[in-house]
Amino acid sequence: MTRFGYTLMTEQSGPKQLVSYAMGAEQAGFDFAVSSDHYFPWLPEMGHSPYAWAVLGAVAQATERLELMTYVTCPTMRYHPAVVAQKAATLGLLSDNRFLLGLGSGENLNEHVVGRGWPIASVRQDMLAEAIELIRALHSGEQTTWVGEYFRADSAKIWDLPERPVPLAVAVSGDGSISRFAPVADHLIAVEPRAELVSGWDAARQGLPESRKVGQIPICWGADKDQAVQRAHQLFRWFGGGWKVNADLPTPVAFDGASQFVRTEDVAESIACGPDLDELAESVRPFVAAGFTDVAVVQVGDESQQQFLAEVAQPLLEKLRKL
Repeated sequence: MTRFGYTLMTEQSGPKQLVSYAMGAEQAGFDFAVSSDHYFPWLPEMGHSPYAWAVLGAVAQATERLELMTYVTCPTMRYHPAVVAQKAATLGLLSDNRFLLGLGSGENLNEHVVGRGWPIASVRQDMLAEAIELIRALHSGEQTTWVGEYFRADSAKIWDLPERPVPLAVAVSGDGSISRFAPVADHLIAVEPRAELVSGWDAARQGLPESRKVGQIPICWGADKDQAVQRAHQLFRWFGGGWKVNADLPTPVAFDGASQFVRTEDVAESIACGPDLDELAESVRPFVAAGFTDVAVVQVGDESQQQFLAEVAQPLLEKLRKL
């Protein structure tokens, strides 16, 4: 049966609010919560971007059952992989093994801030592959000295490790990334409901343990459909650019300019909006049909979160689980 999660959208909410939303998501019955890990919001109107790892540490203490996951962290530029390995191990302990480390090759929006430039896609993939090797080595508990093509580590050791190694999930988008990362990761992450991603991943992992396939989709519940569409357009019009564009734009202002011609009707066609829970649930069906084992929903807009969690989440989850 598909598991359904809630997205802690750091780009649209402050840190205290995100912790309270995670508590509400657990009470509403969500199976897991994923957190974005950004330095900037996508658009200036979103208005937030707290440090995801501090938020997740607080959430780990404020919840008991909810599985937690980064969706996703880039372990190559803003963070050195040795630091990511330590953070992930600590969260594994704080959450009593409820943490899954979701990794990706990153976006210019967040990674350029450390002043190292922005590599081409093939180099970013090479960096991610090496980072995963180093994280795995450190999660073994052994003292590690690493001299690689992109990273160095000098006598590094993680002293506090959970009993079970933190599982790693990697964001993929096609055959190339699947063939590269399926053998070295535990689980798949993808933002498009494409069955060939799931089948290709499984084929590349023949002989390895069964893995989860984790997707994500935005929705915009609201009592008034027109207002919900307007909110989705205001905060999520960046979504229409596609990830090939989104990975390279450097600032929220750039996303604002790139999305200036995205119309409200364009957003309404791609994001289910309004009060109809059947319509919202049906928008998730393509992920279920494609074979995703886990799907996280993003409720667009900070101002709607409390009412969504208190009044809408439970009946929506009932409809989602019937898919």
